[in-house]
Amino acid sequence: MKSKKHKQEEVEHLRKELAEAENLIVVQFKGLNVEQDTDLRNKVREADSKYKVVKNRLAKLSAEGTRAQELTASFEGPTAIAYNSGDPVSLAKALSDYAKSHPAFVFKAGMVEGRVVEISTLAEIAALPSHDELIAQLMYLVNAPAQRIAVGINAVGRNLAVALGQAVEGEKFG
Repeated sequence: MKSKKHKQEEVEHLRKELAEAENLIVVQFKGLNVEQDTDLRNKVREADSKYKVVKNRLAKLSAEGTRAQELTASFEGPTAIAYNSGDPVSLAKALSDYAKSHPAFVFKAGMVEGRVVEISTLAEIAALPSHDELIAQLMYLVNAPAQRIAVGINAVGRNLAVALGQAVEGEKFG
Protein backbone atom coordinates (compact mmCIF):
# COMPACT_ATOMS: atom_id res chain seq x y z
CA MET A 1 0.00 0.00 0.00
CA LYS A 2 1.28 3.46 -0.88
CA SER A 3 1.97 5.96 1.83
CA LYS A 4 -0.04 9.16 2.09
CA LYS A 5 3.01 11.21 1.09
CA HIS A 6 3.56 9.05 -2.00
CA LYS A 7 -0.10 9.45 -3.00
CA GLN A 8 0.14 13.23 -2.57
CA GLU A 9 3.22 13.31 -4.82
CA GLU A 10 1.33 11.28 -7.43
CA VAL A 11 -1.63 13.66 -7.26
CA GLU A 12 0.59 16.72 -7.65
CA HIS A 13 2.52 15.18 -10.56
CA LEU A 14 -0.71 14.21 -12.37
CA ARG A 15 -2.27 17.61 -11.60
CA LYS A 16 0.70 19.31 -13.27
CA GLU A 17 0.37 17.09 -16.36
CA LEU A 18 -3.40 17.58 -16.56
CA ALA A 19 -3.00 21.34 -16.24
CA GLU A 20 -0.70 21.31 -19.28
CA ALA A 21 -2.87 18.90 -21.30
CA GLU A 22 -4.91 20.46 -24.09
CA ASN A 23 -6.42 17.13 -25.14
CA LEU A 24 -7.61 14.38 -22.81
CA ILE A 25 -9.55 11.21 -23.46
CA VAL A 26 -10.92 9.09 -20.62
CA VAL A 27 -11.29 5.41 -21.48
CA GLN A 28 -12.44 2.16 -19.96
CA PHE A 29 -9.81 -0.49 -20.45
CA LYS A 30 -11.12 -3.64 -18.75
CA GLY A 31 -10.42 -6.95 -20.43
CA LEU A 32 -7.02 -6.02 -21.84
CA ASN A 33 -4.08 -8.31 -21.20
CA VAL A 34 -0.52 -7.09 -20.70
CA GLU A 35 0.44 -7.56 -24.35
CA GLN A 36 -2.57 -5.56 -25.55
CA ASP A 37 -1.91 -2.84 -22.98
CA THR A 38 1.73 -2.59 -24.09
CA ASP A 39 0.61 -2.34 -27.73
CA LEU A 40 -1.78 0.46 -26.80
CA ARG A 41 0.88 2.36 -24.86
CA ASN A 42 3.23 2.14 -27.86
CA LYS A 43 0.56 3.50 -30.22
CA VAL A 44 -0.18 6.39 -27.87
CA ARG A 45 3.53 7.12 -27.45
CA GLU A 46 3.92 7.21 -31.26
CA ALA A 47 1.23 9.92 -31.25
CA ASP A 48 3.41 12.02 -28.90
CA SER A 49 0.92 11.44 -26.10
CA LYS A 50 0.78 9.84 -22.67
CA TYR A 51 -1.39 7.02 -21.38
CA LYS A 52 -1.95 6.20 -17.71
CA VAL A 53 -4.16 3.83 -15.81
CA VAL A 54 -5.43 5.89 -12.88
CA LYS A 55 -7.07 5.35 -9.54
CA ASN A 56 -10.36 7.19 -9.76
CA ARG A 57 -10.07 8.99 -6.43
CA LEU A 58 -6.52 10.18 -7.16
CA ALA A 59 -7.52 11.22 -10.69
CA LYS A 60 -10.44 13.27 -9.35
CA LEU A 61 -8.15 14.99 -6.84
CA SER A 62 -5.58 15.64 -9.59
CA ALA A 63 -8.17 17.14 -11.93
CA GLU A 64 -9.34 19.73 -9.38
CA GLY A 65 -8.48 23.22 -10.57
CA THR A 66 -7.66 22.09 -14.14
CA ARG A 67 -9.71 22.00 -17.33
CA ALA A 68 -9.99 18.23 -16.81
CA GLN A 69 -12.17 18.86 -13.76
CA GLU A 70 -15.24 18.79 -16.02
CA LEU A 71 -14.51 15.13 -16.84
CA THR A 72 -14.34 13.82 -13.26
CA ALA A 73 -17.82 12.27 -13.49
CA SER A 74 -16.36 9.76 -15.96
CA PHE A 75 -13.78 8.53 -13.43
CA GLU A 76 -15.76 5.43 -12.49
CA GLY A 77 -14.79 1.78 -12.87
CA PRO A 78 -11.55 0.72 -14.59
CA THR A 79 -10.27 4.02 -15.95
CA ALA A 80 -7.29 5.18 -17.97
CA ILE A 81 -6.48 8.56 -19.45
CA ALA A 82 -4.66 9.46 -22.63
CA TYR A 83 -3.56 13.04 -23.07
CA ASN A 84 -1.24 15.46 -24.84
CA SER A 85 -0.77 19.15 -25.38
CA GLY A 86 -0.25 18.86 -29.13
CA ASP A 87 -2.20 17.35 -31.97
CA PRO A 88 -5.65 16.08 -30.91
CA VAL A 89 -6.11 14.21 -34.20
CA SER A 90 -3.12 11.91 -33.71
CA LEU A 91 -4.26 10.99 -30.19
CA ALA A 92 -7.87 10.36 -31.28
CA LYS A 93 -6.67 8.30 -34.28
CA ALA A 94 -4.39 6.13 -32.15
CA LEU A 95 -7.14 5.38 -29.64
CA SER A 96 -9.89 4.92 -32.26
CA ASP A 97 -7.77 2.52 -34.30
CA TYR A 98 -7.05 0.53 -31.18
CA ALA A 99 -10.72 0.52 -30.11
CA LYS A 100 -11.76 -0.93 -33.49
CA SER A 101 -9.83 -4.13 -32.81
CA HIS A 102 -10.52 -4.26 -29.04
CA PRO A 103 -14.23 -3.89 -28.23
CA ALA A 104 -13.55 -3.86 -24.46
CA PHE A 105 -11.71 -0.56 -24.93
CA VAL A 106 -14.41 2.14 -24.69
CA PHE A 107 -14.30 5.93 -24.71
CA LYS A 108 -15.94 7.50 -21.67
CA ALA A 109 -15.29 11.23 -22.09
CA GLY A 110 -13.08 13.66 -23.96
CA MET A 111 -11.58 17.12 -23.98
CA VAL A 112 -10.16 18.65 -27.15
CA GLU A 113 -8.20 21.88 -27.09
CA GLY A 114 -9.43 22.55 -23.56
CA ARG A 115 -13.15 22.02 -24.31
CA VAL A 116 -15.24 19.03 -23.32
CA VAL A 117 -16.59 17.22 -26.37
CA GLU A 118 -19.04 14.39 -26.93
CA ILE A 119 -17.81 10.89 -27.66
CA SER A 120 -19.17 11.10 -31.24
CA THR A 121 -16.99 14.17 -31.81
CA LEU A 122 -13.91 12.13 -30.95
CA ALA A 123 -14.73 9.73 -33.79
CA GLU A 124 -15.11 12.68 -36.18
CA ILE A 125 -11.77 14.10 -35.05
CA ALA A 126 -10.11 10.72 -35.56
CA ALA A 127 -11.33 10.75 -39.18
CA LEU A 128 -9.55 14.04 -39.92
CA PRO A 129 -6.11 14.09 -41.56
CA SER A 130 -3.25 14.41 -39.10
CA HIS A 131 -1.26 17.60 -38.64
CA ASP A 132 1.57 16.28 -40.83
CA GLU A 133 -0.88 15.19 -43.56
CA LEU A 134 -2.48 18.64 -43.57
CA ILE A 135 0.91 20.31 -43.90
CA ALA A 136 1.79 17.98 -46.80
CA GLN A 137 -1.49 18.83 -48.53
CA LEU A 138 -0.92 22.55 -48.00
CA MET A 139 2.65 22.34 -49.32
CA TYR A 140 1.37 20.52 -52.41
CA LEU A 141 -1.19 23.26 -53.03
CA VAL A 142 1.43 25.98 -52.55
CA ASN A 143 3.95 24.19 -54.78
CA ALA A 144 1.54 23.22 -57.60
CA PRO A 145 1.33 26.69 -59.28
CA ALA A 146 5.12 27.06 -59.19
CA GLN A 147 5.48 23.63 -60.82
CA ARG A 148 3.02 24.58 -63.56
CA ILE A 149 4.91 27.81 -64.26
CA ALA A 150 8.21 25.90 -64.48
CA VAL A 151 6.67 23.32 -66.83
CA GLY A 152 5.23 26.13 -68.98
CA ILE A 153 8.55 27.95 -69.21
CA ASN A 154 10.37 24.73 -70.06
CA ALA A 155 7.72 23.92 -72.69
CA VAL A 156 8.38 27.22 -74.52
CA GLY A 157 12.10 26.45 -74.78
CA ARG A 158 11.47 22.83 -75.74
CA ASN A 159 8.91 23.80 -78.40
CA LEU A 160 11.31 26.42 -79.83
CA ALA A 161 14.08 23.84 -80.03
CA VAL A 162 11.77 21.35 -81.77
CA ALA A 163 10.63 24.02 -84.28
CA LEU A 164 14.23 25.06 -85.02
CA GLY A 165 15.22 21.41 -85.39
CA GLN A 166 12.41 20.83 -87.87
CA ALA A 167 13.34 23.98 -89.78
CA VAL A 168 16.96 22.85 -90.06
CA GLU A 169 15.88 19.39 -91.22
CA GLY A 170 13.50 20.98 -93.74
CA GLU A 171 16.37 22.94 -95.33
CA LYS A 172 18.60 19.85 -95.55
CA PHE A 173 16.04 17.71 -97.32
CA GLY A 174 14.10 20.43 -99.10
